[in-house]
Amino acid sequence: MARDRASRPEAKPLRLFVAVDVPEPILEAVRDAVQPLRERFPRARWVPTANQHLTLKFLGGTYPRLVEWVTTSVRAVAAAHEPFEAAVGGLGAFPNGRRARVLWAGLDDPGSRFGRLAAGLDDALAREFDPEKRPFTPHLTVARFDPTVDVGDLPGALGLGRERFSVDRLVLYRSHLRRPAPVYEVLETFPLGP
Repeated sequence: MARDRASRPEAKPLRLFVAVDVPEPILEAVRDAVQPLRERFPRARWVPTANQHLTLKFLGGTYPRLVEWVTTSVRAVAAAHEPFEAAVGGLGAFPNGRRARVLWAGLDDPGSRFGRLAAGLDDALAREFDPEKRPFTPHLTVARFDPTVDVGDLPGALGLGRERFSVDRLVLYRSHLRRPAPVYEVLETFPLGP
């Protein structure tokens, strides 16, 4: 007996997010700069260099029927923003240094360009995905702590010489949850600018 298409269960959601990639030499420099902290916090879950990126919009579980609309929306946001240059700044922690759950390397945000990209994605995808309520802080997640730790005084700069890199595309990723770390699959890239 044929079942009505509308009564079938929806296909399994895909775990998606939109990000900006940071060049590997800069990620390696960040890894080297935080090496002394690895020794101070051996129980931290250190994010593999290959998994570090700037997340602009976490979509989470996304039904396959929405992927084409998400792709079109992200493409439109990318086209509306010009490429720019950025650099890695200092270290920080969420929610704060005394009760750190996340250790991060901040990204300079000249003219709030990253912030405007994140806001553009929030607006474009608001029909299906809740806008982010927390203030946007452009960062690379370096480590996670459970339970929280006091990371003490963090260096104001990582000594990377403020080496700049080009931000010229957005990437739509699918996250596959694995142990010890998730695997990220590129679904599509979107050049910035018309």
